[in-house]
Amino acid sequence: MNPVVVIVLGVVSALLFPGLVFLSALSFFSEWFLRKVVARMQSRMGPTYVGPAGLLQPLMDFMKLYLAKEVKIQRYSSPLQAKVGLAISIAALVAATLMLPLSPLRLSAPYDIIVFVYLCAVWVTVGIIVAALSYPNPLTVAGVSRLVALAAIVEPTWVAAIFVPITMCTALGSNPPFSVLATSLNSWRAWFSVPGFIAMALGLWSAVVSSQAKTMLKPFDIPEAEQELIAGHVTEFSGRILALYNLLHDMELAFSALVITYLFLGGPYPYGHLSPVGIAILIAKYVIVLFVLVTIRACMGRLRIDQAISAVMKYGMLPAIAGLAIAIAMLLR
Repeated sequence: MNPVVVIVLGVVSALLFPGLVFLSALSFFSEWFLRKVVARMQSRMGPTYVGPAGLLQPLMDFMKLYLAKEVKIQRYSSPLQAKVGLAISIAALVAATLMLPLSPLRLSAPYDIIVFVYLCAVWVTVGIIVAALSYPNPLTVAGVSRLVALAAIVEPTWVAAIFVPITMCTALGSNPPFSVLATSLNSWRAWFSVPGFIAMALGLWSAVVSSQAKTMLKPFDIPEAEQELIAGHVTEFSGRILALYNLLHDMELAFSALVITYLFLGGPYPYGHLSPVGIAILIAKYVIVLFVLVTIRACMGRLRIDQAISAVMKYGMLPAIAGLAIAIAMLLR
């Protein structure tokens, strides 16, 4: 392919689809879906007035914070550092999205799962920590300490969970090996054997639990405990910085649901991305995954930090290790 075409396609993919614009739109939809479903479960209306069924409310909330609200500046604070940290996290998620089959670039290489994990499990968390520490405050520091404690167990659990389909598909001969794209296109095959079904089911369970904690949805919203820390590591965020943080939070939710949809559920399988039926199946799978995450959030109360770490270990890490052990046995046989 012509290098100029590749560069243009790369810029368009990063900025428009499936990059920043698409991921932001998907994030606003996911936020609307979360608020609407939780409200209905609690006998409330949820977003209603802005757009059809309140669909544009998250976008308007973002615009109000970004354009109308001022950024709070205090002594020793660094709003620029906060913006840089959040930009790093958002850029990492956008770059990782380009490795999914949604991307026209179709980025793929042997062992590219390492780059994928590096972006999602390292730089997103690092960016949030950098942003939070730009505002020195005892409540902020306490929130960051809880965030680091939770991330130290959640991120390895999430990585172990997504390595289950990656390893299973490599064992089944997907090429290139240990590739996010190859796994996304072949993950449906892993369900059609008894060992594969067990491994994938354990991995899927672990991915749901770790994604719930990774996105800090109840019961894992300890770093943002309003009753204890006001808002934890987000206490001092305001204006554009708070808008970017909220967008990042929604992006993590949308991205986690996308990863589960592709790496465990096969995306649009048994149809292609360009067929109307395939698009409908992909959307249906995504909404189902989102509904599961939202339902858990609506039904659970907040855990203490020690309870949360224990829950992730018991219901996330152990199933992931068991599923990964089966997948490795399939690879080595």
